[in-house]
Amino acid sequence: MSCTLVVMAAGIGSRFGGGIKQLAKVGPSGEIILDYSIHDAIEAGFDRVVFVISHKIEKDFREVFGDRIEKTCAGKGVEVAYAFQSLEDLPAGFSLPEERQKPWGTGQAVLACKGLVSGPFAIINADDYYGKEPYRIVAEFLKKPGNEYCMAGFRLKNTLTLSGGVTRGLCHADERGYLTDIAETKEIRLEKDGSIHAGEWALDGDMLVSMNMFGFREDFLTRLEKGFTEFLSDPASDLVKGEYLVPIYVNELLGRGEIRLKLLETSSRWFGMTYKEDTEPVRAEFRTLVEKGEYPASLL
Repeated sequence: MSCTLVVMAAGIGSRFGGGIKQLAKVGPSGEIILDYSIHDAIEAGFDRVVFVISHKIEKDFREVFGDRIEKTCAGKGVEVAYAFQSLEDLPAGFSLPEERQKPWGTGQAVLACKGLVSGPFAIINADDYYGKEPYRIVAEFLKKPGNEYCMAGFRLKNTLTLSGGVTRGLCHADERGYLTDIAETKEIRLEKDGSIHAGEWALDGDMLVSMNMFGFREDFLTRLEKGFTEFLSDPASDLVKGEYLVPIYVNELLGRGEIRLKLLETSSRWFGMTYKEDTEPVRAEFRTLVEKGEYPASLL
């Protein structure tokens, strides 16, 4: 069964010093994180990739990464397509608030793929390194017949950086491993003594969290479109700064009992480009992975 990887790469990280963090060179031969992500996805069995970008970064994205990865993918029989996330791309009957400047969030980013995705698909963040195992377990799940969704669940302690606070979706599941809710929690900090806190609350490092690596069926796009209209229509929504986020909408669907989502536990260690200060530690991580033989010396 064909399986698509949707890569959310439209955002320019506000906490990354104004640079395009998705395009920072971190591999020994100048690779960016996406080089490793696409390598791992193809190895796991994904045969189509859709990059969700903005027109603002299109030129840089294609020059630094897109043009060459298209050639690499073509040589492996993997199709590449582009979708564009735009502030103005709203459902009929809605107009862009004058004060709105930031993108509408991951929910709208995935919606940009409508018409480009058929069949099961997974979504990832462009600036996150997930490891090999998550791609494998998500692809295996999606290639089985059924209408259930899935999500890779990472151990909280494997997803943190000493560079600053992060937001994570804390996951709860039933006895059969089906997700019951995701609690989006901000400013989770890894302390120098190894403890983990969100404000004054200490957190268990072994609890599972969402890193925005979901596996969906094609029908999710229809649900997501309906949810975006609900978000825009809700008087409680902040249409100037608020975001329509996939984990939050998934949580709403779970609460209404409309979907079943399997939580797939992984022991993989995440790292990514949240802050500018993460650049050197991430480079060191990839050097170590290459030295261990996880990847060739060059993916370029």
